[in-house]
Amino acid sequence: MSDEYFAPASDAHRKKEKEKARELRNGSWWKQLVGKGICYHCEQKFKASELTMDHLIPIARGGKSDKKNCVPSCKECNTKKGYKTRAEMAMDELNQNKTAKEDES
Repeated sequence: MSDEYFAPASDAHRKKEKEKARELRNGSWWKQLVGKGICYHCEQKFKASELTMDHLIPIARGGKSDKKNCVPSCKECNTKKGYKTRAEMAMDELNQNKTAKEDES
């Protein structure tokens, strides 16, 4: 992935949004969501304790900690995603598939 367009959010923004995320995790909305046990990305089933909060638009990229931007994610998917957006993840996957096909030729 190219980092040339990545402009990190301010420290103040990150601190504020991480605090909001902690509050959101303690709410009934989040507990119901993780109680379903489904990872947003891979759609596999997990114990609620194995799911983490993923920000679709990462905090580091200016994303907010709100119900529209936070989804449950297994630790593997969340780690793999890092601070990428969904579009960047899709591009990475396309590039990996393209490389794999070239390697087969």
